[in-house]
Amino acid sequence: MRIPGRSTFGLAALISVVLTLGTLAIGRVAYHITHEAIERQLDHRIEAETRALLIEPGADRSGAIGAAIQRRLAAPIAQDLDYLLVDRSGGRIAGKLDPAMPLKPGYEEFFRSRDGLVGQAMTTRLPDGALLVVRADRAGLRQIDRQLRALFDWSIAGMLLLGLGGAWTLGALTRARLRRMDRAALAIIEGDLSQRMPVSGSGNEFDRLARTLNQMLDRIAALMLNLRQVSSDVAHDLRTPLTRLRHRLEEAVQGEDADRAASVEAAIAQADELLEIFAALLRISEVEGLGVRKHFRPVDLSTTLTDFAETFRPDAEQRGDRFEVDVEPGLEVLGDRRLLIQLASNLLDNALHHTPPGAHVRLAARHASGKIRLSVSDDGPGIPPEARARLFERFSRADASRSSGGHGLGLALVAAITAAHHGTVTLSDGPGFEIVVSLPAREP
Repeated sequence: MRIPGRSTFGLAALISVVLTLGTLAIGRVAYHITHEAIERQLDHRIEAETRALLIEPGADRSGAIGAAIQRRLAAPIAQDLDYLLVDRSGGRIAGKLDPAMPLKPGYEEFFRSRDGLVGQAMTTRLPDGALLVVRADRAGLRQIDRQLRALFDWSIAGMLLLGLGGAWTLGALTRARLRRMDRAALAIIEGDLSQRMPVSGSGNEFDRLARTLNQMLDRIAALMLNLRQVSSDVAHDLRTPLTRLRHRLEEAVQGEDADRAASVEAAIAQADELLEIFAALLRISEVEGLGVRKHFRPVDLSTTLTDFAETFRPDAEQRGDRFEVDVEPGLEVLGDRRLLIQLASNLLDNALHHTPPGAHVRLAARHASGKIRLSVSDDGPGIPPEARARLFERFSRADASRSSGGHGLGLALVAAITAAHHGTVTLSDGPGFEIVVSLPAREP
């Protein structure tokens, strides 16, 4: 079914018209009920007055009723009832009512008189054959009817005007707000990625939508910046291994048979190093795409870290390091167990490769204020302050000369895994080196 006027103004106007029609229907029902209630009151007055006249005392019933009618007509208080009492032959006994229609016993809703007035009347035959007519004027009822109709007409007209005015105002405000959002979107399409959807601060539905869109734009901007950074880093950091690979292949082509095998083996090792770099980059991109979240399950982080630490302990002891594990039992998160093991592995490998033998390496995990604080620390030389800002970026290493092993991708993967698990990763101030990962705890 096609809804007419699907614009904001059209929909608001349609709702206004529907409400007006509903109010009109309710008004008609209310008018009918009020009208009938007033008519019933008139009927009750006529019946009560007729009964009062019929019980007038006296041997001559017609004479007693006629005298009562005369007293009522002579009373100083104005009456809204008319009376007529005629004998068996139609002669007037009392009353001023001059009927313009034949008299017959019973109730008449529209009783007409020669003066043009119309009212409700009850005609009663007395035992002696006389007829008693008591009529109530409908002028008051007609006046009330006119007032009710005028009230309903003005109410309907006012509601319709207010509804249409409100629809126009709502449409104008909505169009103005959407126009600003449209301009921002067009600017973004033209390449101005700094533009954001306007937020009025009222906290309404438009503000909530604008904030959601702005979060999406921030995410897109961060990914694009990350892409540009990756492209620059790849071009810079892969130049050296590719150059070495080319030299190895040249040596293999130009060298003697005895040296050729060694050159080919060195070239294969260099190619394997490049493949490892690309595999790490692909893994980081996969995690940053957040597609891994669909595989998240409850993970017993305490058991996972404790078991993994035992596999790491032989390497630490072989170097003469003092390896300490302090993991609180019962820690549980919602995540990917393989990625969490990868996170811990990268942190411990970083501590192992960037500290002198005999260092003190500590893996700890504690529950704190609804979060799980996972940390890996060592008492090594730490890193210079100027290297801290870019430590979690791709190809970033504290060793500016790049003489140490590794490609600067381990901590970048740690940051990506942490973000995918809705956590944060920071460097702790103090002696030595400590990385702290904060993850949301899964309550049992």
